[in-house]
Amino acid sequence: MNLILFGPPGAGKGTQAKFLIKEFSIPQISTGDILRANVKSGSALGKEAKAYMDRGALVPDGIIDRMVEQKLSGTDCEKGFILDGYPRNLDQARFLDNLLDRQERCIDAVISLKVDDAELVKRLSGRRMCRQCGHSFHIVFQPPKSQDQCDDCGGELYTRDDDREDTVLNRLRVYHEQTSSILDFYRRRCLTEIDGSGEVEGIRERIFEVLASGRVEV
Repeated sequence: MNLILFGPPGAGKGTQAKFLIKEFSIPQISTGDILRANVKSGSALGKEAKAYMDRGALVPDGIIDRMVEQKLSGTDCEKGFILDGYPRNLDQARFLDNLLDRQERCIDAVISLKVDDAELVKRLSGRRMCRQCGHSFHIVFQPPKSQDQCDDCGGELYTRDDDREDTVLNRLRVYHEQTSSILDFYRRRCLTEIDGSGEVEGIRERIFEVLASGRVEV
């Protein structure tokens, strides 16, 4: 099973990916993860990427593409894969198409989790982290027993910069701008948009229903 998973920050991609990994015994491939792994290992691609990162520049598509190609060619991807955060633009999508053609494989499904921005802001801006032990709480869904104090260690709870409402709104704007053309690219082929609101188990069931039936919802 070869899958691409899209979803804005806070949509629950990581949670749903865990279900897919367990069901199909395939790895989740995040471009951020493979980029960090290459830099840490000091591979040739990692050194190329680090040169850009050290200058504060974006790592070019060509380097990311080659990292993805290297990863998809590994033995752990023989049964399939879940791509998370790739492709990010049309050039990467076309590169992926050509790569899979050469490998005589194809994308079986593209899943996009849809959640209203207002709900995502509520999910993300309500998170609180413990400065001392790193435990995570949520003022609505998993509130601490005492305001601004960790249940586990008594440490101070704080809001990460990434979880502040203005930052969340900007992250969502960037996501929508980046992915609109990609979703259009796959909408004509194998894109299924799943309602990502509600209970985690219900979302999981909707995803697996679509994968089991081979149905594509446009």
